[in-house]
Amino acid sequence: MLAAGFVPQLAHAASVNFVSPADGAVVSSPFEVKFGVSGMEIKPAGDMTPNTGHHHLLINQAPIKAGEAIPADAQHLHFGKGQTEAMVTLPPGKYSLTMQFGNGMHQSYGPELSKTINVTVK
Repeated sequence: MLAAGFVPQLAHAASVNFVSPADGAVVSSPFEVKFGVSGMEIKPAGDMTPNTGHHHLLINQAPIKAGEAIPADAQHLHFGKGQTEAMVTLPPGKYSLTMQFGNGMHQSYGPELSKTINVTVK
């Protein structure tokens, strides 16, 4: 187990990006979201190998501070099997989607390893 207050550290430059949809896209629900990451390796939840983790999709939520646990609810979707794409179903409206990379214990790597886009679901 990790000590309380553990903050995942980035040993090197890393980033996440949305392969799709594009920022400002108008989509029909359900729509495909594809996640990208560079400088880190994707590993499933539970794997605490350094410089690894998995994607989380935050719906209308801000990036999470480094070291904080990423909640698991309807606004915080976890992809702990190491998925790099998902079908997302949302009712019509405007949304901010934030991709948040986290470690094997679902602890955020912080805003430095997040990316936010806006989409409109028609």
